[in-house]
Amino acid sequence: MRQLVSTGSPFEKVAGYSRAVADGPWCFVSGTTGYDYATMSMPDDVSAQAENAMTTIARALDDAGFSMSEVVRVRYIVTDAAFADPVFAVVGRWFAEIRPAATMIIAGLIRPEMKIEIEATALRNQA
Repeated sequence: MRQLVSTGSPFEKVAGYSRAVADGPWCFVSGTTGYDYATMSMPDDVSAQAENAMTTIARALDDAGFSMSEVVRVRYIVTDAAFADPVFAVVGRWFAEIRPAATMIIAGLIRPEMKIEIEATALRNQA
């Protein structure tokens, strides 16, 4: 059964997407930037943005009945190669034991304050 998950972000309605879509054993989490959705503010620091994004992803997975331990694929998009090490310090903490397949891409994002966007895919443990 397909389940749509929302963070309540105004971006979701405007752009016509869900924060996450769970379908069967899969959960696909949309690209998530560093906004603090409680305050709709964006920290300047890329590490703080990465932490906010990971917190939002964990919450979306939980809302869909999944956990971070079920993440099998993650994509990081950063706007500057210099952000790789600070981001690795944050996501490395979150994924230290999980170790999903991962890709980091350097690209522009849609707002100048955005320095990172993270996308995740989880597969429910079938055991």
